[in-house]
Amino acid sequence: MAFDTEPELLPQKKNEPSEDEKRKAKIVPGSLMKALMRPGGGEATPSEGDQVVYHCTIRTLDGFVVQSTRSEFGGKGIPTRHVLGKSKMILGLLEGIPTMLKGEVAMFKMKPQMHYGEEDCPVSVSSSFPKEDELHFEIEMIDFFKAKVVSSDFGVVKKVISEGQGWESPREPYEIKAWISARTGDGKVILSHTTGEPYFFTFGKSEVPKGLEMGIGTMTRGEKAVIFVTSQYLTPSSLITVEDGVEEVQFEVELVHFIQVRDMLGDGRLIKRRIHDGKGDFPMDCPLHDSLLRVHYKAMLVEDKRVFYDTKVDNDGQPLEFRSGEGLVPEGFEMSVRLMLPGEIALVTCPPDYAYDKFPRPANVPAGAHVQWEIELLGFEMPKEWDGLDFESIMDEAEKIRNTGNRLFKEGKFELAKAKYEKVLREFNHVNPQDDEEGKVFSNTRNMLNLNVAACYLKLGECRKSIEMCNKVIDANPANAKALYRRGMAYMTLGDFEEARNDFEMMKKADKSSEADATAALLKLKQKEQEVEKKARKQFKGLFDKKPGEISEVGDGDREERNSGEIQENSDKLEQNEDDKSSEFSDDSTTDGQPRDWLSRFWPVGGRIFSALGLNRCSIL
Repeated sequence: MAFDTEPELLPQKKNEPSEDEKRKAKIVPGSLMKALMRPGGGEATPSEGDQVVYHCTIRTLDGFVVQSTRSEFGGKGIPTRHVLGKSKMILGLLEGIPTMLKGEVAMFKMKPQMHYGEEDCPVSVSSSFPKEDELHFEIEMIDFFKAKVVSSDFGVVKKVISEGQGWESPREPYEIKAWISARTGDGKVILSHTTGEPYFFTFGKSEVPKGLEMGIGTMTRGEKAVIFVTSQYLTPSSLITVEDGVEEVQFEVELVHFIQVRDMLGDGRLIKRRIHDGKGDFPMDCPLHDSLLRVHYKAMLVEDKRVFYDTKVDNDGQPLEFRSGEGLVPEGFEMSVRLMLPGEIALVTCPPDYAYDKFPRPANVPAGAHVQWEIELLGFEMPKEWDGLDFESIMDEAEKIRNTGNRLFKEGKFELAKAKYEKVLREFNHVNPQDDEEGKVFSNTRNMLNLNVAACYLKLGECRKSIEMCNKVIDANPANAKALYRRGMAYMTLGDFEEARNDFEMMKKADKSSEADATAALLKLKQKEQEVEKKARKQFKGLFDKKPGEISEVGDGDREERNSGEIQENSDKLEQNEDDKSSEFSDDSTTDGQPRDWLSRFWPVGGRIFSALGLNRCSIL
């Protein structure tokens, strides 16, 4: 007995037919007839994605002209443009136009279901149109070509005449140079800027019509194209004034050159302007984080253009070398250099808060000064790869980067410090310790880095993320006092006082050497709670009518002020201790040991507020 050993083939999932394909499937023989009136040239016919440009004249069977694009038959003389497969078209032309050659003239005889009489026809027509009649459609195929649909409503469509170089296209606020000419849909020339100097404009400043700018925004350097723009995109501009009634303008454009201009902050304050192209492709060939960069630069004041430093003069002609991501140059300087290509020269205009207000300021630069740097990126070296290194070398590299992060943390550059720690943690994903000793060293270092990241998040005010990083350490080592401390601090900042208290109490049990830090942290927690309660009392003052002594006891206010003063004194000492110790252990509060009611369980802060107001002794009737 023979067995078929060939594997059973799974049925292939068929693609769902498009709406146009569903419409074409309803065509019946004899409903669309074609008669050739003038042959076209070549062998190519239009296909999906092509823009077709054609004149169309519609007649009844006895020769009466119903509608036409031609001026001699009452039309505007402007050919129709459609993109096959994308534009809405009547069924007869959807089927017939792909059969035509360029220059061909053909007559299509259509039954009503092939033109505007089709059920659910996607193209509307006036009520006076004889859509229930059999009609002749005379079509002259003027041109067809691959089109770039720039706007979804086909108001802006581009025809590429010759390709440009590279892949980068202009965008706001790039500076553009281009040859531009324009004509209306009927062929009338209304602009010819093709001699002298190319037209210069700034992208995004409404200096050319909106549709033209949209089309240029899809071009590359050196590209030539025709951009078809309909009336709704012909916005007023200094380039051209379009008369009322013009439905379409065809712009012939050659993109001569554009200067990359970047608004680095998005508010117009930090601007990088490329004045000499570099080598390579942007941004793939720009420096990575942690690259070693070599630059020449000239620094000047924006106000009077006075040069106050030039590496070619003041540094014995030697370039400046620095490693990115280490806070060794002003922030605006580094942000700009990291978007440069080797050999590029850029002019950077920088506000004071990204220049020298937060960086050691040269003696000849006044406070609050806006500066300009003319920077030339000579080259850069990529960060050292860890592939092929042994475990000891990897840990040495990790320690160097962590120490840099520690320096940045102490300088208050928490984002940069966090980036250093996170870089090592990413690299650790590919490190595999070979024995227990290596595993212990690796685990301890990773926990240390996670806590460093948690400290950065805490300084940046992102407490939830700080808690997440602490949880990674606590999951591996529930008795890690530093992780409990940092998580407790994050909870306290968020106002989750009970969670904070639990962590600080756990510190005492987990590590006796941290008992002093835990006690200080609990004191600070107590102060925070009292501050919240005091603020609540002010907020609720006068809300309830009460007699003296009914809710609060005489002398509570004085006692609270004394307690608050003592706690504040302890807290001040704690803050000083935090600044001096890298472990950052600190803060304060003690538990009262009283049973908690339902309000305290579900709303701890609210429970303490109402307790402070004396409302825990009120009955709810």
